[in-house]
Amino acid sequence: MSDHDQLLGQLIDNMTASGSLRTQPWKDAAATVPRHEFLRNGFFRVVPGSSPTAWAPVLEDGDGWLEACYADESLVTQIAGTIKPTDIRGEIMREPTSSSTLPSLVLRMLEDLEVEPDMKVLEIGTGTGYSTAVLCARLGDGRVTSIEYDEQVALRAREALARLGTYPNLLIGDGLLGENEEAPYDRIIATCAVQTVPGAWLEQTRPGGQILTTIGGWLNASELVRLTVHEDGTASGSVLGGQVSFMLARPHQAPALGLLPDLNAGKERKAVIGAAVLNDWTTRFIAQFAVPTAQRLKLRQGQHAEDVLVDVDAGSFAALHEEDGRWIVRQGGPDRLWDAVEEHLGRWHAAGTPAVEEATVRVSPQGQSIHW
Repeated sequence: MSDHDQLLGQLIDNMTASGSLRTQPWKDAAATVPRHEFLRNGFFRVVPGSSPTAWAPVLEDGDGWLEACYADESLVTQIAGTIKPTDIRGEIMREPTSSSTLPSLVLRMLEDLEVEPDMKVLEIGTGTGYSTAVLCARLGDGRVTSIEYDEQVALRAREALARLGTYPNLLIGDGLLGENEEAPYDRIIATCAVQTVPGAWLEQTRPGGQILTTIGGWLNASELVRLTVHEDGTASGSVLGGQVSFMLARPHQAPALGLLPDLNAGKERKAVIGAAVLNDWTTRFIAQFAVPTAQRLKLRQGQHAEDVLVDVDAGSFAALHEEDGRWIVRQGGPDRLWDAVEEHLGRWHAAGTPAVEEATVRVSPQGQSIHW
């Protein structure tokens, strides 16, 4: 048995023990896909102790490369939109833009997709191609279509899949627009997060079909959601929980803050809910449905440290600070951001702050909402 066969077997055993791999068909599919084939261009590893975070390349056959390929962890494969591990020597301090998701999450999502052997699946975000290969191993190449936004990422995935003799329908384009020619699909699965579920996905999923995606936002909290599409073109479904985090689809990423509005120009009042609640992941996830285009930052205004929500395009803001044991909010612009957050979180608290797994997300071409 080769080293990678042994490592793959250990990975399968670990994912089974953790509950990520739950059924035999997916175990069989995963066991046929060597993950290292999708990482031959190397990956980036965090430089220990670096601040801000620095990344160093780990290249094929380098120290620990093969073992890391079969570790249950996400591996960054692209930095700053274009830079791959073979492009640099030394370190780089830029933001990751593509990665190979940890295998246990890939398999958990494929299990949660609830596919049957005769179904047709659209994957949004090919990435390295690993999850695409597992889908093909289960369903057959002809039932899998995968779209990748980044042309170079897509080409590397195509090469890796071809090395395994796997030839799904691979496309380069904006996955938020879906793929109309082969529609409708029985299942759509997204390996990137979206701020709002695109209407094209609803249109391209047959009634009764499902969409599995991570819904995230600019307050930096996200959850995995499984939606069933209805005859009227809307969809609804459960939040599956687990604080699943993916990079937001590039067109859904937050705009640059640029020049902030005048934070001293707003109207003050005593806040019913303080900004400290946003330190909690679940609370931020729920609050995002009330203020989906707001970003959060921390500033110092005079004597006060302030928590600020700002909607760049609308020019609205809410700035909160503590004073004599109470929270004060100052709001300006066309929208009262903190009023919306308080109203939304107030309804959640009135319901007893149920866990997100008890929530239902509803999506229509007009928008999305969360309910208990």
